[in-house]
Order: sequence, then C-alpha cells, then structure tokens
Amino acid sequence: MLHNMFIFKNCCGIITNGDKKMESAYKLFNISDELEQISRKTEEEVKDVFKQIEEMALYNQARVLKAFQNVPVTTVHFGKTTGYGHGDAGRDAIEKIYAELFNTEDALVRVQFVSGTHTIATAMKALLNYGDKILAISGKPYDTLSTVIGLDSDNEMSLIKRGIKYDQIDLDENDNFKLEDIKDYLKNNEVKMVHIQRSRGYAVRKALLISDIEQVVKAIRSVDDKVIIFVDNCYGEFTEEKEPTAVGADICCGSLIKNAGGGLCEMGGYVCGKANLIDKVVQELYAPGLEKENGATLGQNQNIIQGIFMAPTVVESALKAMTFASRLFENLGCNVFPKYTDKRSDIVQIINFGDREKLIKFIQGIQYGSPVDSNVVPMPWSMPGYTDEVIMAAGTFMEGASIELSADSPMREPYAAYMQGGLSYESAKLAILIAAQKMLGE
Repeated sequence: MLHNMFIFKNCCGIITNGDKKMESAYKLFNISDELEQISRKTEEEVKDVFKQIEEMALYNQARVLKAFQNVPVTTVHFGKTTGYGHGDAGRDAIEKIYAELFNTEDALVRVQFVSGTHTIATAMKALLNYGDKILAISGKPYDTLSTVIGLDSDNEMSLIKRGIKYDQIDLDENDNFKLEDIKDYLKNNEVKMVHIQRSRGYAVRKALLISDIEQVVKAIRSVDDKVIIFVDNCYGEFTEEKEPTAVGADICCGSLIKNAGGGLCEMGGYVCGKANLIDKVVQELYAPGLEKENGATLGQNQNIIQGIFMAPTVVESALKAMTFASRLFENLGCNVFPKYTDKRSDIVQIINFGDREKLIKFIQGIQYGSPVDSNVVPMPWSMPGYTDEVIMAAGTFMEGASIELSADSPMREPYAAYMQGGLSYESAKLAILIAAQKMLGE
C-alpha cells in the first residue's frame, strides 16, 4: 500500500493518489496548460531564492520566540481593558516584545493608530515644532505622507502649514543615498529630523536595505549627533534579520495591518525608539500630560501577540509570493522590479505593464483570486490622499491589510502594478496566476 502515499501528475492534468483522482488546482481556476507550464518552470527557477527566504524566516522566528520567553508571555497577557486602560499587563508585555525585537529603549504599540500614515504623522507632529526642518534623504515620500507634510496639497492641517520646513535629497541613479550631499547639507543647515522611507511607495526604486540605512546613519552621525533619524518602516518588518533601529536609527514606525501584525491584527500601529522620543509620541497620540499607562486595548492583545509571533512566517510567504510573481511576469515579457534574484527589504513587487487596460485586468484578476469580495470588480477612482486616480484590489479579511495579498496602482504612466503580501504562498500563487490569465486575455 506504500504506493498510495505518492502523488504525481499525469499528462492529462489529473493528480493521482493511489486509486483516487483529484482535479489539478490549476484546472479548478481554468489556468491554461501553457501558463501552468510557465508556473512550474518559474518555481524551479526560484527554488534557491526560496531557500534563502526560509533561512531568514527561521532566524527571525527564533528572535521572536526568544523575546516571548524573555518577557515572559503568559495567558494573563491576553486579557481585555476598556476605558482608560490602566493596568493593562498585556499591552505592557507587547511593548516589551517590540522594544526587544527592534533593539530600542521603548515602544508604543496601540490600537488607537488607524493606519501606517496616521502612526507616522503622529510621530512627526510629536517631534517637530514651528521652525523645525525635515530633510527627506530617500527622495519624496509616498502620496499620503506627502499630503501630511504638505507637498502636494494646500491642506491647512499639513506640517508645512504649521510652520515646519521641508527639503529633500533624492537617491542617486543607482538608488543609493548621496552620502556626501547629505553630510554637506547637515554641515550647512539646521535640521531637526532626517526622514528615511524604507519601502518604495509608488516610486520605481529599490527598497532600502538595512545595510544601506546603517551606512547612511554612520555618515549622518559623523557630522551631526543630535538630529533625529526617523525611518518609515512600513512593508519592511522581518524581511531582513534586523530592523532600522538596530543599526542606529532613533525611531521607526509601522502598521499592525502590515508585516508586524502577521495577518491577525485588526487595527493599530507601532513606534519603536528612544524613550524620550516615545514619551512625546504618547502625548501627541493622547494628550499632553497623559502617559503610557493610558490606552485601552479593547480585547486586541491576543491578536497583537499572536500576530507578531506569526509575522516571520507570514512575511516568508509574502516574500516567496513576490519572488514567484517577479519571475513569472518576467517570463511573460513584463518589466519587473525587483528582479527575482535581487535582495529584498520589503514585501512589494512592481510589475510594469506599460498599458492601462492590461493593468486594470491584472488588478481585477487579483481581486477575483482573493478569498473575500471576489465578486467585486475594481475600477479606477479618486481616492482621498492621492493625486491621481487609483485602482486597488484588496480582497482581505482585515480592511486595508496589505500583509494580505493586494495590488494597487496610480493611473499614470508607466501603468505599473504595486503588489504586496500573501498570508500563504499557495493562496497568493493561485491569485497571481489568475491575474496573469486575465491580463493575457484568456
């Protein structure tokens, strides 16, 4: 009976398990034989990259497990608080875990943050006063943060309208920091905060590696030991073995419905950094004079704790899915960025279609391949906070959760899709193939 344990595919697209026959997963979604073969070829080509991703995930899982043991986490920490939230042992344990994982003095992990943009904006407002200057050294921030700063709109609540000054230094032609330009600027100008955006937003550039951030931190500190080095860490958590604060950044922020939430968090954001900076962010989030013992967790502690525990594995799935997509669409003749062999520091994959209709069909295919709202047909629309029409596919369990497979794009040339996430590699792979089939018009 041992032969019954072996599964193989015959030439008719049927999976055989002993005397039982099971339809191929590809056939369940009408994936063409040609695309199935390209998919199998792609997985063979990326297997060495998958191995590297698995090794990184194992190391990060070990870091998380060790942090849990050092707290230590107990079932007491899964409890709920309401109202003021005083005496929330689970919330305190969560922030100890984050501080250890991010190598920081303190952390603020709260369900009161509604998004990554809200988290970042709160931290910036807490640390900047009238007349202070932000220097963005990774180029212009992405669309929603540009609105917060006041770069693309005349919003009276923006930082610029509140008297905050702004300047930027773009990355060079190879997407590296212009170290000498940055040092010269800091020598000749008074700057309160240096802003770094780790992920790419809607720019066609590489995500900044931890080694890149470490190098620029050293350059900054060689001329200025007081400026606040601030990192937008969205989409980057657990994609490498360290976080930006482990290599000298003063503070970094992210969303719990992205990587760090592991697909389980229903809301929230985090800020990790120096204790004196975290204290100011707490007061900006709540009110002057209110401290960290405030802030009810409303029954979310277990999701946050289990989410950060699951995060390395979920990020592993997302990285595999994006690697697969990169090589698959390259095999289909699209320009992709990053390439499947490139080292990654976020969970985002850019696929350049160069054609409006192909982009729309791809996004609609990702939506159809999703577990939630697969019946919805996305169309371009004017989304608040964005300067162009945007099309989005997000059939997610948590609204806006981009650790789950999603894809979006501003409706402007070069008509590139920005795809990210994937709770499981298998589900993401199927959705990617469905989208490819739709894009090909089959």
